[in-house]
Amino acid sequence: MENNDLSPTINKLFEAIEKLIPGYMTNPADQCISNGNLAACIIEENGLVHGKMFGTNNLRLRQTYKVAWTKASQVWLTGVKTGEYEKMVFNKEVGENANGIEAPDLIGWEGGQPLQMKNGTKLSVGFSGFRGTTDLEIMVRALAEIEENLTE
Repeated sequence: MENNDLSPTINKLFEAIEKLIPGYMTNPADQCISNGNLAACIIEENGLVHGKMFGTNNLRLRQTYKVAWTKASQVWLTGVKTGEYEKMVFNKEVGENANGIEAPDLIGWEGGQPLQMKNGTKLSVGFSGFRGTTDLEIMVRALAEIEENLTE
């Protein structure tokens, strides 16, 4: 990507996430996790961190963002989805500290993943506040939506 400023694209990604949230909040299994206090963290390849919290309970948002950042930063270090990386460590496919993360600091929960934009730009993302599978899905859907609109 010639223009290294991803801020406008990432802001559109946050807007797309915000539009998707109400649909996910209709699922009782997702409602109860954080009561609508959600967070997304996106780390660019160069380490620039972007974050957004959605909700009204600042104390809960602080904790939710911490989890989202932990997921995104683990992906940034490892290049592997959270949950999958832990399996690799515990199956001894990867050394415990191979990527600078010791076992007690592994996140374990789904919701962190590498995403690649159509132009090849790689993002390490973490989402927290829904079930892990939903945390993964909302980020993929939001990226697909903005990329579809970017090409139109």
